Amino acid sequence: MVRSFLIVLTMLYLGLFSVTWSPAQPKSDKTAWKALFDGKSLKGWKATDFGGQGDVAVEKGAILMEQGNDMTGVTYAGGDFPKMDYEVSLEAKRVRGSDFFGTTTFPVGDSFCSLVVGGWGGTVVGLSSIDGADASDNETNTLKNFELEKWYRLRIRVTKERIAAWIDDKQVVDLSTKNRKIGIRPECDLCKPFGIATWRTIGAVRDLKVRSMPAEEVKAKTGTK
Repeated sequence: MVRSFLIVLTMLYLGLFSVTWSPAQPKSDKTAWKALFDGKSLKGWKATDFGGQGDVAVEKGAILMEQGNDMTGVTYAGGDFPKMDYEVSLEAKRVRGSDFFGTTTFPVGDSFCSLVVGGWGGTVVGLSSIDGADASDNETNTLKNFELEKWYRLRIRVTKERIAAWIDDKQVVDLSTKNRKIGIRPECDLCKPFGIATWRTIGAVRDLKVRSMPAEEVKAKTGTK
């Protein structure tokens, strides 16, 4: 009787031990946020050769873009940026100047678009271009005052039927792309596939990251199949 009890106890212990010490199997989550900037160097990025651009350097964990004549920016040099069903997030600030400081160019399938942040004298936010119309002239146009030296969180979501964007917690763009022509201004062509630029303004960006959206999330947020 005692022997049987000890055998059972030993088996239970071995069973618990194997469960406790079984090595965890790593899982690859393709939909997790991926950092695009290491906060220390321009690895994976290149200064955009607009002509007349200011210097680009990494300072205090951010990419600093000095004032150019006219544009200064950085372009992602990796070949793995998604084209559809993704979100990108970054923080941007205007250090000095009075025009756009975090204008972000991004893929929309085989096309590209730009979220203008603080353009046309400093306050215009919107997409350039929609059906050939700039952010100052299409329905995505909104106005926002931006403070110097203040970080703003930008988030852009691209799905098959919509482009959405937020500044901090406020949604500033919600555009159906069905039967719309999506494009960019010629000045932003060198920002493709993904890049950030300033216009005669000193700007900085940090905490750049991207994630692919799972199919069920895309369906829940956009109603697509």
